[in-house]
Order: sequence, then structure tokens, then C-alpha cells
Amino acid sequence: MDELRFSSEAIEAVVLPEVGARLHRLQAFGHDILRTPDDRYEHVDDPFFWGSYVMAPWGGRIQAGTETLGWRKIALEANFPDGSAIHGQVYDRPWQQRPDGTLQVRAGGDGWPWIYEVNLRMEALRQSLLMELTLTNRSADPMPAGLGIHPWFRRPLSVAIHGETVHPLNTATRPPAEPEPVHGAYDLRALGTMADDLDATWAGLAEPPVELLWPQAGIRATMRIASPTIFVVAASPATVDAIAVEPQTHAPQGLRRLLRQEPGGLAMLEAGQAISLGVELAFERLESASS
Repeated sequence: MDELRFSSEAIEAVVLPEVGARLHRLQAFGHDILRTPDDRYEHVDDPFFWGSYVMAPWGGRIQAGTETLGWRKIALEANFPDGSAIHGQVYDRPWQQRPDGTLQVRAGGDGWPWIYEVNLRMEALRQSLLMELTLTNRSADPMPAGLGIHPWFRRPLSVAIHGETVHPLNTATRPPAEPEPVHGAYDLRALGTMADDLDATWAGLAEPPVELLWPQAGIRATMRIASPTIFVVAASPATVDAIAVEPQTHAPQGLRRLLRQEPGGLAMLEAGQAISLGVELAFERLESASS
């Protein structure tokens, strides 16, 4: 399986173009940051719970089945045990490397009836990893669209999500239209341990939206996000030795929100129009860290 490497003085990133252009491994100061399988083909057998991957043309769950938007019929099959269509279409497809060094995939024209392209530019720069995603509508009529990045960060890990509001149930097929003020285990504005088995989406985000701390490694990271709309999904399943902290451009059930004209839905892109998502993970080594 071919790989691409992006390296700097503190960062080592390994990308697998054949499996969704996903981050197989990310190291900061020599420490593994992501949940990385010993066998790279585990990404193929179990694509949702390893490394970090791109979500497009939607992130998270939307309901499997058929919907109509304009004259187009959306007909999506379930790809997850709960019966949902989850995390888009490009997380495990082969991507191509372009002459300018970016990675690209073209998809759609099937159960998702529009054709679209996704481009990924990645760069390791000093103590940061930069990821820039662009999704372009290549169909002749408007297309719904969303983008996200789904990293699984290794535990033990402390997390802060500086959001004032939260959609507390990503798993719900009909979550409330509006988020609610953060409370209890959903109030993650201070860096600390995230409770097990949360799966929620935070909004009303401050700067920086996310902070991460690996106490045993003595490494802290700040996640900064650039997008017209910003949400942060986080999931902490007790059965997985990692926590997912996922920047994306829409709230849960983004297609349903668009169809019902609720806030946080998928964007509508005109022919040739694009939506973008930029993420910077900036790492620092704490003074107390051992050499």
C-alpha cells in the first residue's frame, strides 16, 4: 500500500492515498497521536475507527433511504450498524495525487446523484500540521454539501471544547433543531477528562475551539478551524482507546436540516461553487516532559 509522508522538525504524518487519503499515523515529538493499526489493511476492514479521514459530501449520520431535492433523488444505503448513512462517500476510496502535491477524488453520480470533487492539501510546518479541504460541485445544478475531518486521538487524553452550546445526541434521527446551553458532562470548556460514551456536536465556539493534552507524553495541541460555519463533533466510546474530535461544517443530520430549513444544515453549492474547511493542529511540548 503506497504512502505519502509529510515531515517537519516536530511532525511526522503518513497518508494512505488508496484508502481515503487518510492519516494512517501522526506523530508529534516522536509520540503517536492517532489510533493507528499495526496492519494498514485494518483501515480497509474497519474504516471508521482508525487514524483520521475525510468526510464528504456530508459528515456524521444522515438517514439511509430516499429523499428528493429539486428534481434529484437521493438514495443512500446504510453503511453503519445503526442503519444510518455515515461519514459521506470518500473515506475509503482511492485518491489521486496531483502535480501540485494535493490529493483529489471525484465521486457521486450514484445514490448521491451529483458529481463532486474533493481536494486535500496537507503540510507539516515546524510544530503544526495543516490540512485544507475543498469540495466543489461538478454538476450542472445546485448540490447540498458538507465537509469534515474525523481523527481518532489516542487516550489517555484531556480535552477542551470551547463551545457555549451543544447538540447532545448525534445518534438521534430527529435531534432538536436548536442546540442547548452546555451543561454537566457536555460542558467541556475547561481542559479535562471527557466522560465515556458521549457523542455530541458543539457550537458557539470560541477561539481556539479545541485544546488537547496527552499528559503522559507531555504534549499539548491546539486545534484551529477555518470555515464559513464551524461545528465540533466529539465521541468517546468506552470500547475504543481513543476519542474522536471532528471539525465539520454542519450540525447533525445535515441533510434533514437543509430539507426542513433548520439551522446548521448542509450548504447548497451552485454549479462550480466550492466549500472549504481548514484545520491546523499546533503542538507544543510541555516543559515538564521527559526527553
